[in-house]
Amino acid sequence: MKYLIIYAHPNAKSFNHAIKEKIEAALKASNAAVAVRDLYEIPFDPALKAAELEMVEGVPVPEDVKQEQEYIRSSDVLIFIYPIWWSDMPAILKGYVDRVFSYGFAWSMEQNVFNGLLHGKKAVIVNTLASGRDDLVNMGLLECMSKTIDAGIFDFCGIQVIEHKYLCGVLDATAEERARMLKEVEEMMGRIIGKQA
Repeated sequence: MKYLIIYAHPNAKSFNHAIKEKIEAALKASNAAVAVRDLYEIPFDPALKAAELEMVEGVPVPEDVKQEQEYIRSSDVLIFIYPIWWSDMPAILKGYVDRVFSYGFAWSMEQNVFNGLLHGKKAVIVNTLASGRDDLVNMGLLECMSKTIDAGIFDFCGIQVIEHKYLCGVLDATAEERARMLKEVEEMMGRIIGKQA
């Protein structure tokens, strides 16, 4: 199995970075093929251009988009690691989705019916959130995010979300609580790697 980590956090000292390192280490320990796309490190412009909205079949795909699509095309499992900011993914990742998950690559439309084009691919999503789980559940935010992200993006493109892990209350979490969360991530990866082997 080939794994692709798509990571979106600007701080190399962040808890998200620790999560990325834990997941990457688990994959490498299992001898899985893994590539990492750190959106704050790679030369990728997240701003969608007007010309890209007007692209039709036969028009060359921009090189930066083409490269990311090739990473996705050659991977079996996509692992997204990012914080939830303003009840959504960071703008850099949203721009990545806008440009890379484009018409003709991730989806199409025939006779007014939308078709996902990435069937057979699986996704794992790991999010950190500042608020506690109870507050997020009571506000309905976890349900909303699952619908807009899992269904609205991935299912729409034909990708099966096999795990969406919300790590809540990270802002005020103690070192022990963060260590427990990392252990949960490690155990999650063990299950996923075992099932995909």
